[in-house]
Amino acid sequence: MQASPQDCDVLVIGGGPAGSTVSALLARQGRRVVMLEKDHHPRFHIGESLLPGNVELFEKLGVREEVDRIGMPKFGIEFVPPDLDYRSYVDFSEGWNPRKDSAWQVRRSELDELLFRHAARQGAVTLEGARVRQVDFDDAGATVQATLEDGTRRTWRTRFVVDASGRDTVLANKLKSKQKNPDHNSTALFGHFRNARRLEGKREGNISICWFEHGWFWFIPLADGTTSVGAVCWAYYLKARDKPLKDYFFDTIAMCPELHDRLKDATLVDDMVHATGNFSYSSTHATGERYLMVGDAFTFIDPMFSSGVYLAMQSAFDGAKLVETALDRPAELPAARKALEKRMRVGPRDYSWFIYRVTNPTIRDMFMHPNNAFKAKQGLMSLLAADIHHGPAYRRSLFMFKVLYYFISVLNWRRTVAGWRRHRFNIRDMGPLRGETILKGE
Repeated sequence: MQASPQDCDVLVIGGGPAGSTVSALLARQGRRVVMLEKDHHPRFHIGESLLPGNVELFEKLGVREEVDRIGMPKFGIEFVPPDLDYRSYVDFSEGWNPRKDSAWQVRRSELDELLFRHAARQGAVTLEGARVRQVDFDDAGATVQATLEDGTRRTWRTRFVVDASGRDTVLANKLKSKQKNPDHNSTALFGHFRNARRLEGKREGNISICWFEHGWFWFIPLADGTTSVGAVCWAYYLKARDKPLKDYFFDTIAMCPELHDRLKDATLVDDMVHATGNFSYSSTHATGERYLMVGDAFTFIDPMFSSGVYLAMQSAFDGAKLVETALDRPAELPAARKALEKRMRVGPRDYSWFIYRVTNPTIRDMFMHPNNAFKAKQGLMSLLAADIHHGPAYRRSLFMFKVLYYFISVLNWRRTVAGWRRHRFNIRDMGPLRGETILKGE
């Protein structure tokens, strides 16, 4: 059955952190906002580690206390090399803004539902189990069609569309603007464990990054006592799997002695291992006359530095201002679009530079032996704390970090060339992988 079209000012596709944030902000302005989410909350989602830059955004939304109740405090990062007993510990407070000194580890199912319900309380009309099938633009706005779980079709007429559909990339697919990043090609295996050995004291909630031969591991302690553990590895490694996923995951963990020791007395929650393709991509543009793409609907990068939720929410805050301009001051829209296009590329660009080099021995050595020469460490820690709009001081220190990196790389040119060749080998196209799956034993 086809219901008659309903009118709204803004229709938001997707009810994750980006969609819920922009919906709440626009509903506060008194606008008629409809947010469509294809699943039902609480829903499973990976990406539990937040950054200090999120804290200010939660405060502005009015949900900081709610997040604090479900989160595990996180003050920094532990780096674990594959071939040394030495560990490196860095704190967010070492960045340019010492007040951005902490964040949380959270279950994304809880965080996403929290933000979704908050948007509804702010006045947004929220609908779960509604999958957007078609978006058609015209001079007056757009017509959006969605299918509910019972097969009912619903249609909305809206003045503006915000695509927060995550890796579904609804508008980028429609506009054929999605481009895979040729410099990164990875996959992820992950699960949740009980009784994992954690760091002690104030560092208990810190994320650990552990390198191994085929990529890197995350180790994220959660407030309920479980620990999220995942391996981000090159596509060729998962393609070579010749046994059930669970067994392959445990064999992979065994390649990192420190991580293997921390999990020796742990048990896998629900005996379940997840696998997903983790391909970086970006759209050629984020904005149009009557639309905006935010969060992963615009760009997705490797999750090593836990930037996903921050970039999604920050783009939603910035995007809400663009929507306001488009609806209330359309003459100013071209300039606003140009400014937002530039701003939305800052974070992905800064993080990507490090991510694409993170398995390089030079970067690994710099992380393991951080030095604040030329304020380079302050720049790095500001990046890791998501203080990426700090200003000129941050930009100068980040620039000096890169200068030091290139200087050390030239001094060790044989190692640099070998690392570059290894990277080109690792990112070679292995053909299509299965989409995200949830496998139990297999």
